[in-house]
Amino acid sequence: MLERVLERRSLVTNLLVALGFSVLTGVAAQIRIPLFFTPVPITGQTFVVLLTPFLIGSWSVLSQTMYVALGVAGLPWFSGWKAGLSVLLGPTGGYLVGFIVASLFLSKHRTRSYLGTVVSMLFANFLMIHGLGLTQMALWFYAKGSNPDLWKLLSMSLLPFVPGDLVKIFLASSIAVKTLQKE
Repeated sequence: MLERVLERRSLVTNLLVALGFSVLTGVAAQIRIPLFFTPVPITGQTFVVLLTPFLIGSWSVLSQTMYVALGVAGLPWFSGWKAGLSVLLGPTGGYLVGFIVASLFLSKHRTRSYLGTVVSMLFANFLMIHGLGLTQMALWFYAKGSNPDLWKLLSMSLLPFVPGDLVKIFLASSIAVKTLQKE
């Protein structure tokens, strides 16, 4: 529904909507539960990242790119009010890149089917967001001179997040399908 409105709006309006969804991502990043065994907290970001392509289509890619770029430039809206290139290069930077990749994938693979939407979001969340998150975490450990095994990486970057991510995926899928059915 919102995407159809964006088709008829000016470039400036579309940029402001994309920025607005960047702000929503930044706000959702502050909904966080730190975990003592990993530098990766549970956050609300992925809910916004997964839902945005269904609300504003391909503008979601710009929205997440703006979120990452402005955070790297110094706007403290990454999880825990952090900012800077050090966050992107740190143990959680892969997730940030994954947000952009997942937005691109989901904006191209939208469906009105609940099952199709769930499958797309599962793919985007676990292979793109968590896959890039795990990769960056491994690189971060290696750069620090540590050589963690796959189990340690999975237990720090993926496994603790599965239950919450499934809840976010099912909820975001419900909202996305209802929104697309109204178009």
